[in-house]
Amino acid sequence: MKSRYILALAGMAVGLTSGFAQNSAQGELPAAPAATLQKQTESSAQESPAASVPAPVPAAPESSAAKPQPGASSQEASSSNQPAEPAKPVPPPPSNNAADDDESVATIRRTVNEVNVVFTVTDKHGRYVKDLKKEDFKVIDDSKPAAEIRSFHAEADLPLQVGLLIDASNSIRDRFKFEQLAAIEFLNQTIRRRYDQAFVVGFDVTPEVTQDFTDDTEALAQGVRQLRPGGGTALYDALYFACRDKLMKSDHKGPVRRAIILLSDGDDNQSHVTREESIEMAQRAEVIVYTISTNLSGTSHHGDKVLERIADATGGRSYVPFQITEVSNAFASIQEELRSQYAISYKPADFKPDGRYRTIDILAQVKGLHVRSRRGYYAPSQ
Repeated sequence: MKSRYILALAGMAVGLTSGFAQNSAQGELPAAPAATLQKQTESSAQESPAASVPAPVPAAPESSAAKPQPGASSQEASSSNQPAEPAKPVPPPPSNNAADDDESVATIRRTVNEVNVVFTVTDKHGRYVKDLKKEDFKVIDDSKPAAEIRSFHAEADLPLQVGLLIDASNSIRDRFKFEQLAAIEFLNQTIRRRYDQAFVVGFDVTPEVTQDFTDDTEALAQGVRQLRPGGGTALYDALYFACRDKLMKSDHKGPVRRAIILLSDGDDNQSHVTREESIEMAQRAEVIVYTISTNLSGTSHHGDKVLERIADATGGRSYVPFQITEVSNAFASIQEELRSQYAISYKPADFKPDGRYRTIDILAQVKGLHVRSRRGYYAPSQ
């Protein structure tokens, strides 16, 4: 009896050792099985929707669904030799999942292959041109003509999502009051009830939201009045924050124009991110940045070049008023531009979802016209 027991244990050990050797021969298991499963699922989904079902998980529902159905009705089993027919009223879960995966992949493919750009057109005198057609433009994406123009229309009335960023550092203390009044007037003239939304951020060493998204111009004005100058300047951090944490995460239905009006002297001495990192975040959030310089020295200033670089890279415009009263004129010009834009949607040629930066050039076919848009975008990565 004891010898039989010992032989049985030895047989089990041999079986376990054999099974382990068989599994080891297939490949060494990684340390993180959850990551392996996710990687397998992702790679399978890219190859074929039909192969996207992991073997261990759906095998149980498939076998349990297949066995009871033929035996549930002996009459059905005898009258038909086609095993697929009993599964039609209640399809097994794996086939449903495969269909959902296939639809999901198709939706993603349509989304990443389309680029939307808002742009403005001016003549040689700087006046906005608003009556152009699709045939008047040529789109170059990553140095190649766009494969297809899917939509084109003038956008004089698209809903706005506007961020007002006001430099509240010590460097602009002497002209802060007037800038507040000009900003409030801009908001009163631009934001429409139940249609547009705006928020107010003041920044010195850190950005501070004094009024979140709202269409209430009085609440926005109160947010501007709450700002008090003092401290250093972290301009790039404030722009990065407004794009990533406010505009990129905002909910909206349908197309919308996202813009930031940045009121500052362009000096930065406290930011954790660089100028180019803040520009990249604005491009990822598809935000147009308009800058108004508060440098009134009458001479060229390093900060003015910084503001010009930010505006130019995002498709906006940089204003350098010569005197404090011209700040109001800059706000009025921005308001006019936001109501004088075009929107175009196109399919790029040779598009690859590789996360790479791709350039955009929109060329006017009519001589003497100037097009201003964002310089490029970051392709999504998969």
